[in-house]
Amino acid sequence: MNAGQELSPWWTPGRHVDRKPFLQARNAITRATRDWFGGEGFIEVETGILQKSPGNETHLHAPSADLTSASGDKMRHYLRTSPEFACKKLLAAGETKIVEFARVFRDRERGPLHLPEFTMLEWYRANEGYEAVMADCIVVIARAAQETGIGMFSFRGKSADPFAAPELLTVADAFSRFASINLLATISDGRADRDALASATGHRVRVTEDDTWSDIFSKVLVEHIEPNLGQGRLTILYEYPAPEAALARTKLSDPRVAERFEVYACGVELANGFGELIDAEEQRLRFTAAMDEKERRYGERYPLDEEFLAAMAQMPEACGVALGFDRLVMLASGATRVDQVVWTPPGGDA
Repeated sequence: MNAGQELSPWWTPGRHVDRKPFLQARNAITRATRDWFGGEGFIEVETGILQKSPGNETHLHAPSADLTSASGDKMRHYLRTSPEFACKKLLAAGETKIVEFARVFRDRERGPLHLPEFTMLEWYRANEGYEAVMADCIVVIARAAQETGIGMFSFRGKSADPFAAPELLTVADAFSRFASINLLATISDGRADRDALASATGHRVRVTEDDTWSDIFSKVLVEHIEPNLGQGRLTILYEYPAPEAALARTKLSDPRVAERFEVYACGVELANGFGELIDAEEQRLRFTAAMDEKERRYGERYPLDEEFLAAMAQMPEACGVALGFDRLVMLASGATRVDQVVWTPPGGDA
């Protein structure tokens, strides 16, 4: 491809020909994935994109849309950052095994691994532990590789065998191995000690006075842990610290950690899963704290989805996971950027 072609829009015939093998791989992986979930007894669902609350995580940002009622009143809605709230309402309604290829939206995100609009493959199992969706992830990833015939995933000089047994690594062990930090010593009764973590990091990352425990945790994770994950084989990073539980329940045997995991290949995060929290009051406290922090940092907050919190009271025990489908296709097709594997990239991209 010459320099002129690199600058041409994605819809020009020459550019489309270059991208078409990746897009054909996407279609093949989509079919294979649907077939597997269907064979496992999952029901494919379609949930709404416009939501009253797009999610309540501090650092996730959602585009907004004002709808006008018949009487002319304006109603603020958001494009969802995840189908999670809607899918869990379906669990409360009685569904037990559901999957969705969901179009989701993230503002302030753009790069080789990030697009403002992308596909999230999300699924849930009622009445099962989160080890069940961990196992699902490994199968889904291997089937994608099998469908394209790729033997190894490669990205930025790193490689991972999608068919090899994955490495199982707790977050605490990862911090000890790659950063020489005793992470759990900075947590007591589920509460984080910011100064203890700042002291433990030494000079491994730059810590500012404004950094919270979560900020410091994220810096160490990004700079020292993630680059070492998913090398040679997939890594399942599990037992996230309780302050990073999000919508996961804490572990009964150790309240310092939560039933949360992520799957990595070649240093790339592919999936994020939970043993689902079903305590509505605890979830309200977490959401409120996250929105307080969002308002402090960004000057905005999103409303809570009261229907979701009400539905939690009727939810069964469950586990669920969100997998970045575009990233999986990227690795399984040999592409180097996610915008190469989407049919119509945002304006100005591949």
